[in-house]
Amino acid sequence: QVQLVESGGGLVQAGGSLRLSCAASGRSISNYAKAWFRQAPGKEREFVAAISWNDDYILHADSVKGRFSISRDNAKNTVYLQMNSLKPEDTAVYYCAAGFVGGSAYYTSTYSRPRTYELWGQGTQVTVSS
Repeated sequence: QVQLVESGGGLVQAGGSLRLSCAASGRSISNYAKAWFRQAPGKEREFVAAISWNDDYILHADSVKGRFSISRDNAKNTVYLQMNSLKPEDTAVYYCAAGFVGGSAYYTSTYSRPRTYELWGQGTQVTVSS
């Protein structure tokens, strides 16, 4: 059974940076797409970023574009989210997710929807103070 474990969350001042990591254990899922979502109190889960299994396709939400960057290291079975220029509105629980996406075409709708991903981490809290 595969487990995803996030780390790297915490409290940071506005304008600061954090790097989230999500390591998979149990077996290799290097052929899975990976993504980050977040959920703030009282709000719906929101897509943040996604990356295809081979790095050919990378997608970031407009709200984080230019500030956040997703990357992966298949040898380490790990996906990362580098978060720079953090804002108070980035405060949320961040979840990593993984799912198998077949085919050779890349669709924003596929990579940005939660139901694409069958594996989820437990979440890590990110709090940005003003």
